[in-house]
Amino acid sequence: MKAGILGTGHYVPERVLTNKDLEKMVDTSDEWIQTRTGISERRIASDDMNTSHMAYEAAVNAMEEAGVTSDDLDMILVATVTSDMGFPSVACQIQERLGAFKASAMDLSAACAGFMYGMVTAKQFIESNTYKNILVVGVEKLSKITDWEDRNTSVLFGDGAGAAIIGPVSDDRGILSFELGADGTGIPHLHQDGDYIHMNGREVFKFAVRQMGDSALNVVEKIGLTKDDVDYLIPHQANIRIMEAARQKLEIPVEKMSKSVHKYGNTSAASIPIALSEDVKEGKIKEDDLVILVGFGGGLTWGAVALRWGK
Repeated sequence: MKAGILGTGHYVPERVLTNKDLEKMVDTSDEWIQTRTGISERRIASDDMNTSHMAYEAAVNAMEEAGVTSDDLDMILVATVTSDMGFPSVACQIQERLGAFKASAMDLSAACAGFMYGMVTAKQFIESNTYKNILVVGVEKLSKITDWEDRNTSVLFGDGAGAAIIGPVSDDRGILSFELGADGTGIPHLHQDGDYIHMNGREVFKFAVRQMGDSALNVVEKIGLTKDDVDYLIPHQANIRIMEAARQKLEIPVEKMSKSVHKYGNTSAASIPIALSEDVKEGKIKEDDLVILVGFGGGLTWGAVALRWGK
């Protein structure tokens, strides 16, 4: 039995914060932001919209696409670093709201690589024939831990949620290989310091450029294929220059790389599932496509998945 994606969904808040808006808040410019990050705007959740609210909306969307109900869910995994509160978990909160009372529920904390960690965790339960339908959500309300007076980080982050239903698929589809990793010595370069995100941009950039490309290539080679076999790349939407480095490592054309960073900025654990959901709904991912998901985040963590699309 193989584990794969049965349906995807996403949600982003209505409020748009543009680079022009940021020019009025901090010493920066639209040109400076776009040149260095590729970001034009990002979505910001209202004060009364919690992380769990966005996770719920994305979950409902994914369940509808997969054709599953709350009663069908066996487990809920939520990847986030911005939960509503210390406890209970976001997973428990959306379990209650969905009425999915047969499902176990827990949160995962692996920052921007969290969705891959969630997918791989779900894979183990599916392929061991323990569970049949697992909801995996990546969601962040980064606006609440962003220092809007810091010109180096305030331009980068946004809010949103993406989700997928992971379940059994045919033997030649689904998750074919994966790579998960962490390097705790990188904690000083990207962490939450007090109330806010702290980042050494130069060090994170160097790490990400190397790790994203290497991990993407590793999961392709693990299944005995080459970069010529890759049909579509979904990198963590952190920075267009980092994304381009991963694309060039795989030597795939621009049109085969997902790009939503210009619209949403860096949404951490939500980044990859939002991009995946949008691309599926827009028909950019086709049946039997070999899709590579790859990301990195605070920890420092990283993860990559090679996925044959279809059921």
